[in-house]
Amino acid sequence: MKAEVINPFLESARLVIEQVIQISPSTGNLGVKEVAHIDNHIWIQVGMTGQLSGNVVFGLQEDVALRIVSLMMGGFVLTEMDEMGKSAISELGNMISGNASTILSSQGFAVDITPPKVMKSEVTELPRMALCIPLVMDGIGELDIQVMIS
Repeated sequence: MKAEVINPFLESARLVIEQVIQISPSTGNLGVKEVAHIDNHIWIQVGMTGQLSGNVVFGLQEDVALRIVSLMMGGFVLTEMDEMGKSAISELGNMISGNASTILSSQGFAVDITPPKVMKSEVTELPRMALCIPLVMDGIGELDIQVMIS
C-alpha cells in the first residue's frame, strides 16, 4: 500500500463534504487496520485501475449515512436506507473518488475509477487490510476512508 495515495482521497472527501453538506470535517489518526464487518455499517467501494490499482472503501454507520443523505437532500429526513438513499450515498463516494482521481492525475498517475458499489454489513466481499483515516463530522459521525491500492 502506498501511504501517499490516501492524501488525495482525504483532500477530496473534505472538499466534497464541505460542499455537499456544509460541514468542515476534522481528521482522525492515520493507521493500518483490518477491514472487518460491523453491524449496521454501510461501505461504498470504488475500484481504481491504471497506474494504481485496488479499492477505496468509505465506511460509515448506517445512521451516519442516513444523516448525510438527509442533508444532501436538503433536510428531507430519511429513516431507512432505501434506493434513493443508496443512490445518494453512492454518489457521495463517486464525487470523492472522482475528485481524488483528478488530483492523482495532476500528480502524474494515470488512473480510472469504477462505479461505486454500496454494500451493507452482511456482504463479505471486502478486502482485509487497509490504510485508514477517519473524517469526523461534528453532529453527524465518522466516515472512514480505507485505501487498499498498490
